[in-house]
Amino acid sequence: MSWLSSSQGVVLTAYHPSGKDQAVGGPGGKGREEATSSRKYGQCTMNQEITKVAEKPPFDRSGSQDSLDELSMEDYWTEVENIKKSSENRQDQEVVVVNEPDEGELEEEWLKEAGLSNLFGESAGDPQESMVFLSTLTRTQAAAVQKRVETVSQTLRKKNKQYQIPDVRDIFAQQRESKEKAPDGTDLQSVRTDENKHQGKDDQASSLVVGEKELTPLVPEEAPASETDINLEVSFAEQAVNQENSKEKPQKSKGNDASLPNFRLPKDKTGTTRIGDLAPQDMKKVCRLALIELTALYDVLGVELKQQKAVKIKTKDSGLFCIPLTVLLEHDQRKVPGTRIPLIFQKLIARIEEGGLETEGLLRIPGAATRIRNLCQELEAKFYEGTFNWESVKQHDAASLLKLFIRELPQPLLSVEYLRAFQAVQDLPTRKQQLQALNLLVILLPDANRDTLKALLEFLQRVIDNREKNKMTTMNVAMVMAPNLFMCHALGLKSNEQREFIMAAGTANIMHLLIKYQQLLWTIPKFIVNQVRKQNTENHKKDKKAMKKLLKKMAYDREKYEKQDKNTNDADVPQGVIRVQAPHLSKVSMAIQLTEELKASDVLARFLSQESGIAQTLKKGEVFLYEIGGNIGERCLDDDAYMKDLFQLNPSAEWVIKSKPS
Repeated sequence: MSWLSSSQGVVLTAYHPSGKDQAVGGPGGKGREEATSSRKYGQCTMNQEITKVAEKPPFDRSGSQDSLDELSMEDYWTEVENIKKSSENRQDQEVVVVNEPDEGELEEEWLKEAGLSNLFGESAGDPQESMVFLSTLTRTQAAAVQKRVETVSQTLRKKNKQYQIPDVRDIFAQQRESKEKAPDGTDLQSVRTDENKHQGKDDQASSLVVGEKELTPLVPEEAPASETDINLEVSFAEQAVNQENSKEKPQKSKGNDASLPNFRLPKDKTGTTRIGDLAPQDMKKVCRLALIELTALYDVLGVELKQQKAVKIKTKDSGLFCIPLTVLLEHDQRKVPGTRIPLIFQKLIARIEEGGLETEGLLRIPGAATRIRNLCQELEAKFYEGTFNWESVKQHDAASLLKLFIRELPQPLLSVEYLRAFQAVQDLPTRKQQLQALNLLVILLPDANRDTLKALLEFLQRVIDNREKNKMTTMNVAMVMAPNLFMCHALGLKSNEQREFIMAAGTANIMHLLIKYQQLLWTIPKFIVNQVRKQNTENHKKDKKAMKKLLKKMAYDREKYEKQDKNTNDADVPQGVIRVQAPHLSKVSMAIQLTEELKASDVLARFLSQESGIAQTLKKGEVFLYEIGGNIGERCLDDDAYMKDLFQLNPSAEWVIKSKPS
């Protein structure tokens, strides 16, 4: 991470229509003028000064963990040169230099994103709102939180803030007391500090419990999983601690595609949860837990994780290129309601595919720079009017325009906040840990960035599927695309040739992992979903107690309320049977007998069999079975979820068949 942490500031560049080079917040100079003339507008750079891109460094395998073996980096450096050429003679840009915030400010921002801002500041004296949240954390997650709280507390004391600054030991002491005093005997997750987080296997954290149903242990079981299995039931950071304590160290993987492990998800009887399956309120909790888990994983592995604070910069408010994704989507959604991918992005991919994905050198061979500039201007003027002539766009030109769109986003597709964390993935020791970190990072991306990245990776995989004819393997595509996602936002790093090569090899490998394992990366780990269930259960208990007090104060019949509070389904549904609602189908309700083999897909099939022929065809793939309420807000079920196991996990849930929201 030295090449990342050595940077002293951030350069954010934005479109500037004046045509003159300007610098705000930093001195100008010849080096900056030279760099600006060879760079495009709209890019974001993670360093303080801009310098020219170094010439291609010599290939040195010793400089990169996870070396690319004998694979040449020629495609990577050729793409860098093509980027430099395509950006020549473009309009100049405004350069905004932003100083790095101090450590206390970064940690304070981290706690806010983790939903723990009430552990400091004016509300620091009453951290009870966070006690439920803290009670669900694993020991490594709790250690990560405690470390950040300590840093913020020390910073606030130095600044002599007037409001109360709690001792971090008091906060976690309260959380431990809440575990000991739980009136219903529920075993809340114990909190461990840095002093004991590296204890041996016998020192196991408590299981998460919902009612009487044990969810998942927080440390791996003694029996090791298959080398190709990805364990989503146990905290990634806890797995890393366990691995660190074991005698055998896994071998690092080589960089070529053939040597990458064929990771798979073990079958989960309660179903796999993917991004988009949960309700927004639960997804918000997932993101907070993913941030804490990612930080804990990096802490355990000794890798520095520095988020970059997002900064507002001046950008164009209309057009196609150098427009923030959110602004572009707001405009596109007025034309095509519900669209989640920018229309120009979709059209460029469609145009490339119209030319056939068997074209040799697809994505690698650039379009003519002058022609690309002219097409950009014409697209800006005619795309939304519907008068642009797509027949005039050659396939390689469309590919160049697609890469240009990605490069010229005002903020990186991988986001300003997490670009460094993506880059730091190369510093993690094993492929499995790199994959785990990427999984958490994908969860943390803003919706617009995540959806666009998914569309890009799916397209790249279709290109790779034709590798026998187009000669573009996964690594070839990764080398071509890596500079467009990573290097264009870090062109000015002050570094020697060795470090430049390490960054190139590292980002190419990360791009390789994103493409190869994209099906796994959009999965929400089960241990995080279980933590969300635990939070919801504890919050329901608090709400119920508050409601009972309110009803008593209002002189309502408490006994009547408690009867109403029971699951209404229990009154009219026999034991071992669930009632499934389908308000939009012909059969609006059905009682289903639970069996050991009954899956969510079986329930759907029973309802759809009641539909007429045409309606049945239309509904298949458009409607899904949902788990709603109880210890989850809303969850779209995997077809392979076993209903009896799921019912035991969430007996208070309702079961509804409906379509996914757009």
